[in-house]
Amino acid sequence: MTLHAWAHVTETVAGPHAGAPVAHLGVPLGEGAGVVVMIHGRGASPQSILSLARVLDRPDFTYLAPGAVGHTWYPYSFLSERAQNEPYLTSALSLVGAMVDSLQKEGGVTADKIVLLGFSQGACLSSEWMYRNPSRYGGLIAYSGGLIGPLGTAFEAEGSLDGTPMFLGCSDVDAHIPEVRIHETAQAMGVLGASVTARIYPGMGHLINEDEIAEGQRILDGVAGR
Repeated sequence: MTLHAWAHVTETVAGPHAGAPVAHLGVPLGEGAGVVVMIHGRGASPQSILSLARVLDRPDFTYLAPGAVGHTWYPYSFLSERAQNEPYLTSALSLVGAMVDSLQKEGGVTADKIVLLGFSQGACLSSEWMYRNPSRYGGLIAYSGGLIGPLGTAFEAEGSLDGTPMFLGCSDVDAHIPEVRIHETAQAMGVLGASVTARIYPGMGHLINEDEIAEGQRILDGVAGR
């Protein structure tokens, strides 16, 4: 699929993220080991999250990065009541769904070759979408993010993630992501049958470290059969 085709896909999304741009890096769709849909954080851009593709150093993948309206997927904290983040949150989740659906139906990519990767707000969005739409995917790489909802939310979803490999990494002093939400996310994903690795890094802050990059590479190598 060309970038023009992706514009057509995102135009079908309802709400504020309709027509979101999609940036591309790596091999053409259908010619690589798999596809990584990369979701940027608040205040960032498709180009900024695509810079991680170079750090991951797995050039045999197709990397796709949609862009949020105003560089923000939803306006308030992921711990806010969901209604406060509407209609942005539903629109953003629909965008992820439209991309994954199009990859399978039009791009011929099977779900087990699709990886969702996000940082911060993007990690929350990626985690939430996969939890609400369980299947056997290539993987989830969530850097500093977790499931969306106020503290005390009882996460209850049906279906099976059927061994989908997941990595959740975060600092214990992250100003945006409480450590407890990482553990809650890991537990909820595990209940649905995901194969979850969760790591908390003491004093790290809101960033990505080398160990997290290595875990991302591990998931991509699994998709590629290495």
